[in-house]
Amino acid sequence: MTTVPLGTPSFASTPVLAPRRRTRQLQVGRIGVGSHHEVSVQSMTTTLTSDVDATLQQIAELTAAGCDIVRVACPSQDDANALPAIAHKSQIPVIADIHFQPKYVFAAIEAGCAAVRVNPGNIRKFDDKVKEIAAAAKDHGTPIRIGVNAGSLDPRLLEKYGKATPEALVESALWEASLFAEHDFHDIKISVKHHDPVVMIRAYELLAEQCDYPLHLGVTEAGPAFQGTIKSAVAFGTLLRQGIGDTIRVSLSAPPVEEVKVGIQILQSLNLRPRKLEIVSCPSCGRAQVDVYTLAEQVTAGLEGMEVPLRVAVMGCVVNGPGEAREADLGVASGNGKGQIFVKGKVIKTVPEHQIVETLIEEAMRLAEDTDSEERGSPRVSVS
Repeated sequence: MTTVPLGTPSFASTPVLAPRRRTRQLQVGRIGVGSHHEVSVQSMTTTLTSDVDATLQQIAELTAAGCDIVRVACPSQDDANALPAIAHKSQIPVIADIHFQPKYVFAAIEAGCAAVRVNPGNIRKFDDKVKEIAAAAKDHGTPIRIGVNAGSLDPRLLEKYGKATPEALVESALWEASLFAEHDFHDIKISVKHHDPVVMIRAYELLAEQCDYPLHLGVTEAGPAFQGTIKSAVAFGTLLRQGIGDTIRVSLSAPPVEEVKVGIQILQSLNLRPRKLEIVSCPSCGRAQVDVYTLAEQVTAGLEGMEVPLRVAVMGCVVNGPGEAREADLGVASGNGKGQIFVKGKVIKTVPEHQIVETLIEEAMRLAEDTDSEERGSPRVSVS
C-alpha cells in the first residue's frame, strides 16, 4: 500500500524571484498594503458612479473575479453624492479617484472611502490644499494615493524636463509626498504611470531607491486586451522580480473583470499568489498527433472556476508529452488518436481522443474532491 499525498506543494514552500522591498504599511479598508502583505489586485469601475446600483453590480462582479480593491471615478457632484452608499455597501474597499476639483477629495474622505487617489498634476491649486487634505485624511484614517501620470504631469515639470521622463514623474511624486510629510501625514501610496513600459519601469526603479512608501504599479493607457496584457506582464514582471510593487492594476481597453483575471494570473505566474488551475499545453508544432488547441480550450472551459490548486497538462505528442503529463497533477500524453491519462505521475488509463476531455474533467473533479477532504482532515487516498 502506498500513500499518495494530494494537492500541490504548499504556497509557503514555493520559490519567489526576489524578496519584497521593505515599505511602510497601510490599511486600505480591510486590505493591508505594503511589504508585510500580499500584493493586491485592483481595477476600476466603468459605470457612472452616480448610478449606485450599476456601480455596485459591477463591483460585485469584480469581487467574484478576485479583485481586492476597486477604484471609482468622481468627476461630478452627483458622483460625490453616491460615494457614501457605494463605500458602505461594497464588499471590497473602495478608492475614490479624484481629478480637477479638490472639493471632491474632502467629499470622498467624509463618505468613508477606504482611500483616495489624487492626481496632483491636474487638481487646481492642489499644493495649497495639502494641509487641509492631510488633516481630514488623518482624522478619518484615510490613506492617500499620489497618482502621477505621464499624460497629466504638472506643467512646471514638463517645462523643466521637456517631456514625461522617469525623473520628471518621480520628482512630481516625491514633491507631493514631501508636502504631506510636512504636515506629519505618511499614509501614502505612490504610482508613477506611463504608457511606455520601459519608461514606467525606470520611473519605479528610481522611486523605489528614494522612498519607502508602498508603490502601486500600472502601465497607463496600455491598450486593447492583447497589447495591454503583454505590456503589463513585461513591466510588472520586471519590477516584481526586483521586489518592487505592492498593488497592481492592469489597465486594458476591455471589461474590468478581464483586468483582474490578467492581474491575478501575473501574480500566480510569479508565485506571488497561490496557483489555482494551471493548464500546461503544447505550442504550435508539426509533431502533434491530436487537435491540441481544441483539447486545451475545452479542458480550460470545463474547469473554469476551479479553486483547488491543480496543474493539468494537455500534450499532443510523444516527445515532451509523457514527461510533462507525469510532472503535472493530471495530464494526458496524446498520439495516434488516443491519450494516456496520468494522475500524480502514474498512467491510470488510455482513452480514445474523443474521450480525453471528458476523462480529464472527471479526474480533475475527483482530485479536487480528494484535496478538499484532505484539507478538512480526512484520511489520504491510498492506492495499491
